[in-house]
Amino acid sequence: MPRNSAFWHWAERVLHTQAFRIILVFVFFYAVSATALVAFTYWNAQRAVANQIDETIDAEVGGLRETYQRLGVIGLSDVITARVAQHGSGLYYLQSPNGSVLAGNLSELPDSVKLTGKFFEFDYQRSQQSQTVTRTARGEAFTVPGGFILLVARDISDQQLSRKFFTTTIPWSVGLMLLFGVAGGVFMSRNFLRRLDLINRTSSEIVAGNFSRRVPITEAHDEMDALAENLNIMLERNERLMKGMREVVDSVAHDLRTPLNRLRNRLEEIQRRLDPEDSRQDDIEHAIAETDRLISTFNALLLIAQADSGLTRDAMSTMDLSAIVADVGDLYGVVAEEKDIVLEVAPSGTLAIEGNRSLVSQALVNLIDNAIKYTPPGGHVWVGLTETPLGIDLTVADNGPGIPQDDRPRVLERFVRLEKSRNSPGTGLGLSLVAAVARMHNATLTLGDNAPGLKIMLSFPRSLARKPQLPAPAVERVL
Repeated sequence: MPRNSAFWHWAERVLHTQAFRIILVFVFFYAVSATALVAFTYWNAQRAVANQIDETIDAEVGGLRETYQRLGVIGLSDVITARVAQHGSGLYYLQSPNGSVLAGNLSELPDSVKLTGKFFEFDYQRSQQSQTVTRTARGEAFTVPGGFILLVARDISDQQLSRKFFTTTIPWSVGLMLLFGVAGGVFMSRNFLRRLDLINRTSSEIVAGNFSRRVPITEAHDEMDALAENLNIMLERNERLMKGMREVVDSVAHDLRTPLNRLRNRLEEIQRRLDPEDSRQDDIEHAIAETDRLISTFNALLLIAQADSGLTRDAMSTMDLSAIVADVGDLYGVVAEEKDIVLEVAPSGTLAIEGNRSLVSQALVNLIDNAIKYTPPGGHVWVGLTETPLGIDLTVADNGPGIPQDDRPRVLERFVRLEKSRNSPGTGLGLSLVAAVARMHNATLTLGDNAPGLKIMLSFPRSLARKPQLPAPAVERVL
């Protein structure tokens, strides 16, 4: 199955869920603790059985020594023969000084025998169901006065078999616990992902501008439903706030922009009526300039508010980004030429995105206008589009004074201007508008060093990128 299949994508999502990780950690510690508990219990049981066998052998050895002291070798041999006849689990071997077997159910003395009176383990042959099998015993051997050798032991093959069974079963048990734990984690994570996908889809639709969407609530009435209810309450309040903001923006746009335009027209009318040599001409000219600056500031703030609030998402459509770059390049070509600046628009094919054409155009205008404004005469401004695996990058670079790295995050705020290095007229809202347009389109705004100068990149994600079928020639202009 290919790695990029739907199954692998689903499996990767499941493995990265918090629910799966919690269950996996729980199962791991449960398996380790359960194994440790069973192993400790088994070790104690085996030790108790071993101690019991050793105590039994010690008791028998003590009894046989006492028999030898009272009855001698003949009496000891008779007692061993009687015990062998009972077909118990005891193993005995009595050897004379010349090496002959006097009594016992072992045919020979083991090679690993230790005549020290200490316990040792050895293998011996035993007839079982018409077959000779090798079994294991544990015992002690010592020399009886007179040169006789006595071995007393107990068969421990059953204990060894249980030990082998335990060491073989434990890994399989741990493996099965982990396997069932992973299966349970996958099952629970799948249900968790299903509920989470509902929230994510709802959130995506809200981010796209559909503020009426709500998170579905199931009949389970669990903690996820409690979260969904709280989210829906929050979304309800946000929708009311957005409606109120829309009304405020509409009111401000209608009640302030119109009077400002009327004021400007009135000032121009007064200027036309005055004599060209009138000393009041300069005052009116300054008043018109201040009015234009106020209108420009108002329009910029209005665009930023609209972009941040998502009010312009309804106007999003498929647009050719390369055509916008070409149009804005034509628009500012004359301005750059007047300042003795080379404005270069790099060639690109047809690259389209889903967005608001007016806001994207205004953002590009602000970027090129800033680049031309702060680039010294004889400088160079470069504008280009690049298609990447992640989307489309719109880059505007200049070789002006640039912006210090520490100040780059600050220049994206409203009304922030770096007077030390950039003292040209302006409102300090140009890059703020660009940042708002980037947020609206889920794009990334990057301010970098052009060595020298500033390089600003606006990266639109692949989800916004489109490839229209209409052919478009490459655009290359050096102005």
